[in-house]
Amino acid sequence: MDSRIPVAADAAHPSTELDSEYEHSPVPQERRKSLLTVSAVWFGFPMILTNAVPGGVVVAVLGFWRGLAAILVANLVMFVYVGLLSHRAGSTGENFALQATKTFGRIGHVVASGFLATIVVGWFAFNTGATGATLNQAFGWHEQLVAVLAGAIFVAITYLGIRALSWLGAIAAPLFIIVGLIAIVIVSRDHSLGAVLDYQGVAPDSAMTFGAAVSLIMATFADSGTMTADFTRWSKNGKQAVLATASAFPLASMVAQITGGIVVAAGAIASAATVGGNFLPILTGDHGVLLDALAAVFVLVNLGSVCSHCLYNGALSWSHLTRTKMRITTLVLGIIGTAAALVGVWDHFLDWLVVLSVFVPPLGGVLIADQVILRSRVDRRPTTAVRPTAFAAWAAGAMVGGLVHWYAPQFSDAVSGLVVAVVAYVVLERVLTRPAAAR
Repeated sequence: MDSRIPVAADAAHPSTELDSEYEHSPVPQERRKSLLTVSAVWFGFPMILTNAVPGGVVVAVLGFWRGLAAILVANLVMFVYVGLLSHRAGSTGENFALQATKTFGRIGHVVASGFLATIVVGWFAFNTGATGATLNQAFGWHEQLVAVLAGAIFVAITYLGIRALSWLGAIAAPLFIIVGLIAIVIVSRDHSLGAVLDYQGVAPDSAMTFGAAVSLIMATFADSGTMTADFTRWSKNGKQAVLATASAFPLASMVAQITGGIVVAAGAIASAATVGGNFLPILTGDHGVLLDALAAVFVLVNLGSVCSHCLYNGALSWSHLTRTKMRITTLVLGIIGTAAALVGVWDHFLDWLVVLSVFVPPLGGVLIADQVILRSRVDRRPTTAVRPTAFAAWAAGAMVGGLVHWYAPQFSDAVSGLVVAVVAYVVLERVLTRPAAAR
């Protein structure tokens, strides 16, 4: 069945077929969504339990106020970073793979798109596995069976496309706020919330610096943030795309991270420097059947949101790479991701974030430099097979990010790599391509 529906036919004759996801072309203006719909897609994505974890880790290590400052700085950087890419997407209607093709080349984009598309499938696997593990720890449910069933549900949601992501986001975000508030109320029964403001951290001698904390927070959404065009290309224009982005960064992301930080600062989580702000155990146990049922629904909806969003990112890029339909790649990648979840890829969460903070922001920096700062060149140049300046700038940013991570941890490797990639690309383009531009 061809999932693409001609615009005229769809308008005149309503069909039961699923709408096109525009894997290989820009979204036409008449197919764009409202600001509320696109905002619901982004708003429901970062307000998740696994985003409360790094927020709690940062607060546990740095203390409440320094941790809060790191969370704020990281989210403001993410707003600028993702907002610039979103503005371009809303203006052109192009998804991430199409953006990468223009910047890295027809063949070169295979590396950039394939890299991020594989990483986000890894996030799908991580959170699918986390669903099984979390419900196993909370209720004793069979971990692998829950992961398989959850994976199937998440794949089905993704298969329905962008509209289903907006529906899920509209449910997931309010549910997080409700459950988070309930957790804080329960914590207040046995812990003084007044002590939160004076919390100094449980790991003052930790090697994590303020800069490293900023990188850790950024890394949680650096990949899907770089692929924001997959969501914000549905916006009616660039301005609405930026407003939709703001619903995620800083708003939704900070709600999740600060919630995790509060329960840690209140002293309600043991080994907080390791497990972070996972507040689900606070809800389960001796609080009644209704709260247990709410907690179970919360896990499925909340982690289902991040899983379906990540799988959507991966499926769009891989469908473009393989010249197939998004829904076909959704099924294939969903099976692969669920299988990966069963072998425990979710055990390496913090190590995963370190890798992302070094390699992903420089890639996004190259896209920003090319498609925002030098956008007039993009619009008039032909698409070549490979664009060496893009890869050189990406490599420069990643190299500096790695050096900062190992030798100057007081700074943020994510921010350093991002800035260097932007500057390197602009300089390389102006120095090396000046004659071509003049012609």
